[in-house]
Amino acid sequence: MALAIALGPASHAWTQGLETKAAQAFVIDAGTGTVLLSKNPDEFMPPASLAKLMTVELVFHALESGRLFPEEEFPVSVHAWRTGGAPSGTATMFAAVKSSVPVGALIQGITVHQANDACIIIAEAMAGSEENFARLMTERARTIGLQKSTFVNPTGLPADGQQVTPREMALLAQHLLREYPGYYHYFSQPDFEWNRINQRNRLLRLETGADGLGLGFTEGTGYSIIASAARDGRRLVAVLTGIPTEKERVEETRKVLDWGFDAFRKRRLFTEGEVIGEASVYGGAKGSVALRANGPVSALLPSRDSESYSARIVYDGPIPAPVEQGTPVGKLQIWIGDMLSQETELHAAETVPRGTLRQRAFGAVEELLVGWTR
Repeated sequence: MALAIALGPASHAWTQGLETKAAQAFVIDAGTGTVLLSKNPDEFMPPASLAKLMTVELVFHALESGRLFPEEEFPVSVHAWRTGGAPSGTATMFAAVKSSVPVGALIQGITVHQANDACIIIAEAMAGSEENFARLMTERARTIGLQKSTFVNPTGLPADGQQVTPREMALLAQHLLREYPGYYHYFSQPDFEWNRINQRNRLLRLETGADGLGLGFTEGTGYSIIASAARDGRRLVAVLTGIPTEKERVEETRKVLDWGFDAFRKRRLFTEGEVIGEASVYGGAKGSVALRANGPVSALLPSRDSESYSARIVYDGPIPAPVEQGTPVGKLQIWIGDMLSQETELHAAETVPRGTLRQRAFGAVEELLVGWTR
């Protein structure tokens, strides 16, 4: 069941005020999860080097849980050296074969230069092989809420069955920002030297306004980026894929980030404890229950008054009594035109006990009639 709440002017479509050359685009406000731009966000794509963010997530998680330490050293196998190192002709940190590299240095190799050898070294040390580590990547992805993305190797190099979506890559970036704030500096590091070879941060060199995360390229698909940027107390995460040229990737990223910061304003919709709406109750002492969120509700809304935004309370109902105060009941959805922008869980603001026999009887008749007319 959905109940509409008037918030602002109504129009039939949200044009988003932006055109992008990216085949797929998904932009969120990292702090609130508010969706600002959505273009084919759930279509599968090859991750290319964007898969390395999932590799890094497993390392960060192991560090946080005390299973790894930055100074711990991992060996460089012939396979890691040949597949991702100097002989491979791909992005590498130039780790010497049969040497050992500290975990902290391997992280920098990945975040600064997206080094394939660093990813393989980590995979072999933590799971015995790339294949085993990739299974851990997919399992961990499910744990943190990525239900579609599947990983086959830790590097993102082309492989059958390896696929992600822009929406889930943005959620992964948001997860990294939220869960590991003490490690984000790795993504913002301007350069890194290993084996007496200094390499600059590939993403920062583009000068798009972003201060981290990663880049990708796949033959036939084009250029991609996961970019995070902060401005005036807000942080955005933008995922753009299927961009024809490297030059256009820079232009599109800069344009999308500027637009995301300029085209929206933060607006307080409901104060803490304020009743937001009601949900129907079946068999209770009263026919409805008041709803509120666990705190104030704010949203990023279009700056221009001519655009459309609205709110809806969505729940499965009528809700059978008794209903205890604090029970999760439904969600408050914020819509910009036809795009779902934000969801907030709603809870019962009061207790509704079971009604008298007479009240329950009337409720049963009402539910029967409503059921026939739904």
